[in-house]
Amino acid sequence: MMTADPSADPSAATSIETHIVAHPHVLYVGTPAYLIASTNSDGTPNLAAASSHWALGDMLCLGLEAAGQTAQNIADRPGITVNFPSAPLWPALVRLSHLTGRHPVPADKSKRYRFEKDKFGAAQLTPQASELVDAPRVQECALQFEATVRRMTPGLDGGYFMVEAQVLRVHADPALVPEGTGEIDPRVWHPLIYAFRHFFDRGPEAGWLDSSRWAPPPVID
Repeated sequence: MMTADPSADPSAATSIETHIVAHPHVLYVGTPAYLIASTNSDGTPNLAAASSHWALGDMLCLGLEAAGQTAQNIADRPGITVNFPSAPLWPALVRLSHLTGRHPVPADKSKRYRFEKDKFGAAQLTPQASELVDAPRVQECALQFEATVRRMTPGLDGGYFMVEAQVLRVHADPALVPEGTGEIDPRVWHPLIYAFRHFFDRGPEAGWLDSSRWAPPPVID
């Protein structure tokens, strides 16, 4: 039986290779997809599907294509909604995947996209009036954020923006919020997960942090 060398540095990196080099064509390892609504210059709504985002406190950081209508809209009209669909809504995101609100369609998008004025209608989704911003919410989405854009930072290659948006109000399906808590119960919320250009439902719970308000009480022997 092999025994550990007591003189070995426990922090030293192992030289045993257990992985292979991969060359994925995208790096979407798996995040919740979302639908972002903004307001066009004529007051009509625009809707786009995206997946690049993270949250910290009441701030969202969204990754958005620079050539899209959404980026153009929010540079002038910062009120947006970020709507999180559940798994059964994945066909709506597919319907939006080759549509753009830009007219004329930018040359670099013309092979993949066609112009569509009514993005809500094309996606077979329903605009729902917001309370604090002009952009509508997506009625079919169980979790909806009203937000305002605070800063847009161009990406290194100029092809995208890192958009910082402050969440002003959260709307949720009552089934997600146990009465009297005001909190989203993660055990019943099933966001649509986008991973390597495929859509998935959220899997079973694997664990939790002690700081979770839904964590079970510690077991005391």
